[in-house]
Amino acid sequence: MKNITVSVDEDTYHRARIRAAEGRTSVSALVRRFLRELAAEETEFEKRRRAEVECVARLREKRLRFSAADRLSREEVHGREALR
Repeated sequence: MKNITVSVDEDTYHRARIRAAEGRTSVSALVRRFLRELAAEETEFEKRRRAEVECVARLREKRLRFSAADRLSREEVHGREALR
């Protein structure tokens, strides 16, 4: 178990003590619970990595393959194909 020191203004500390007392716990326990919940949340990187893995899995499921030959031309990308 690691100990940390947190500085808060008087009003915040007072309100936290009231909330802790209402829940029959301590301010330390409230902070501990908050940090556990925060640490349990997926980071933005983890969310994107999971989405990537899921997307690749779906593509493999459907046996879709991509190659450089499948790329659109510059004109097609910018909608210029129809202007010719």
